[in-house]
Formats: sequence, structure tokens, C-alpha cells
Amino acid sequence: MFVLEKVVYKDIINLDYLEVKSGVVTCLVGESGAGKTTLLRLLNRMKDIDSGKILYRDTPIEQFDPIAYRRKVTMLSQTALIFPGTIEHNLQVGLELTGRPACSLAELEEVLEIVQLPKALSEDSETLSGGEKQRVALARLLLLQPEVYLLDEPTATLDEETELKVMTRFLAKVKEAGGSVIMITHSTKLVEQCADQTIMLKKR
Repeated sequence: MFVLEKVVYKDIINLDYLEVKSGVVTCLVGESGAGKTTLLRLLNRMKDIDSGKILYRDTPIEQFDPIAYRRKVTMLSQTALIFPGTIEHNLQVGLELTGRPACSLAELEEVLEIVQLPKALSEDSETLSGGEKQRVALARLLLLQPEVYLLDEPTATLDEETELKVMTRFLAKVKEAGGSVIMITHSTKLVEQCADQTIMLKKR
């Protein structure tokens, strides 16, 4: 799916060769400052490499239209982006911004169930805790159905038990739809139980 050859970015990333497989869950692990978030941003084209080559499905990523590409390869940052308004609005807004039809209430309730968030769609998003906001952001991303999910510590504010419940169901749904996941996590249990491929990055 992704092939990186001789990729250099500042003094943070220096990869001779790396291949990330399609249709699986890939976990990026390593100490803080090893370049994990930077690597996701390079794959998402939020940053451009200094030298080398990144291919997505055999095509250099700079050949894609950036907006169209980010709809296929979508990144969820560690800090959940929440819009003013209800949970329903927050779930629908991604579809609205990308010109897609709204989902039914039943579909919205299904994604909330997948991320283990037992809240009413009419509830004000501003009243949610940090962990609940993260789960709304994960649910919104599921509705967008990108080809690749780039997740930066998607469960950092959840306890271990909730983290495993949420991500097990989330990742199963993504794989069922044929999607791929590249995820940064510091959770050893999450890596052990969910990763099909693990990539260790080391600080330079």
C-alpha cells in the first residue's frame, strides 16, 4: 500500500525502506520524539519530505490532488476536533464538508455503539469529557470511510479497559469495510491484541 524509499525529513525521519501493508492494522511504536506523528503527517501530505519517495498504491503521493488524497488517506490527530452543537451535528459535519449525503439516525446510533458512547444524539458536545470527544471523532471518521485511517494516539484519554473495547470494535468495522489503519499507540495491550504489523521507530 505505502512504500517509502530513502525518505528524509529534517533531522527527524531517515528511512531507507519501509512498506506498510494494505487491509491490516499497523501500529507505530517507539519513544517520544522518534518521529511517529511526523511520519503520519508525511503519509497524509500535511508535510512534504526533503528527499526520497513515498508511493501510495504504486503512485507517488505528490501526483494526487491533495484534497482528494486526504479524503482517501485521512488523519485523526491526538486532540479531537469538536464543533459547537450536538453530537449529531458533529457526526454529520464531516459528511457535509466533503459533499456527501447525511446519514440516518440509525446509522449515527450504530457508530456511537461501535465506539462505546451511550449518549443521545441531541446532547451538546461541549458537555462531553475528553475521552468522549475522542470517541465522537472516531465515530465521525468511521462515517467518512476513508481507504486509510491514520490515527495519532486515538485513545490516549481512555482507561485501558475502555480503550480495548472501543478499538477492538472500531478496527473490526474498518477491516470489515476493507480499510487500512496506521495507528500510533503507547498501549502494549492494544499492540498485542490488535496489530497485524508493528513498526518500531527510534529517536535519531
